[in-house]
Amino acid sequence: MPTAEAMRALGTRLAGLLRAGDLVLLTGELGAGKTTLTRGLGEGLGVRGAVTSPTFVIARVHPSLTEGPPLVHVDAYRLGGGLEEMEDLDLDVSLPESVVVVEWGEGRVEELTEERLHVVIARTTGEGAEEGADDVRTVTFLGVGERWERADLEALG
Repeated sequence: MPTAEAMRALGTRLAGLLRAGDLVLLTGELGAGKTTLTRGLGEGLGVRGAVTSPTFVIARVHPSLTEGPPLVHVDAYRLGGGLEEMEDLDLDVSLPESVVVVEWGEGRVEELTEERLHVVIARTTGEGAEEGADDVRTVTFLGVGERWERADLEALG
């Protein structure tokens, strides 16, 4: 994924696989493209409001403009603990009817459900990047649980 637009397009394609009750954990360093991918998810899900990083508000809810599920976008970067620290967000209440996307969620929210999708964004810059590409991202999808065993994650390309 050499561009932000490619990352956003990937998010739009991923939205086509998502449904209410899905938990998506996004992992990657600062600037890797987690929020950009989530913007694409928001577009693909047809939700209201600009999808921006919720770092300072921790969580934002974007209601659907169609008949689809709302998008709950969480940024757990500033939260140090696990699920206990996130209990005030009521993610367990939101999850059944929403698509919940948690940036920096690994090790913090897995207890919410046995079925989840981990999206890992690795970023190669400088000397490690291919010639002519200053900022290359590799996205890996790891589905956990029966829900994701049947999903065609390869189709996301």
